[in-house]
Amino acid sequence: MKKREETEALALEALDNAPPSSQLAEPLDYIFAEHFRQRVLCNMLDEIADQERPDKSAIEAVLRYLRVEFAPHMQDEEHDLFPMLRRRAEPEDRIDDVIAQLTQEHAADRLDAKLITEGLAKVLAGKAKTGEASPLAKLLHRFAENERNHLTLENAIILPLARIRLTDDDIRNLAHRMAARRNIKLEEAGNAG
Repeated sequence: MKKREETEALALEALDNAPPSSQLAEPLDYIFAEHFRQRVLCNMLDEIADQERPDKSAIEAVLRYLRVEFAPHMQDEEHDLFPMLRRRAEPEDRIDDVIAQLTQEHAADRLDAKLITEGLAKVLAGKAKTGEASPLAKLLHRFAENERNHLTLENAIILPLARIRLTDDDIRNLAHRMAARRNIKLEEAGNAG
């Protein structure tokens, strides 16, 4: 039981703590770290879905992440990383179909994230339930599965290709845009933790 509590505490800590702002200077590493947090999110969603009485702190952490952190990450990719990669990719990279698929998945993720936040807020207020048979549980599981598949594509194809194709200027521009999206001045990021 103690091991489970420690694991849950680590998951909550990971979900509640963005990568250090200094890591924004290496934006592809920052995105990869965010992908780890999203995997933690998926695991927590699966656990919440299956529990008749899910942990309140887990629900609150999921809500904070979805309300505050999720949208900027998708914007990092859709507004900056994907267009940069499209410009730099070689024809043999055949990246357009992958990016189109990921962009479609992002649109579905945004809708699901909205429904999840609404549903989990109701659970916290005692107006809805989770558990294997509930519609909310099915949504949580579906979102987690879709997100894991999505992260696999990004980690296996997008990020490695970006590391090869993006120029130093692209990386600097990506870093500055991601920092600005988080109201961080990149010069300060090296001193922040």
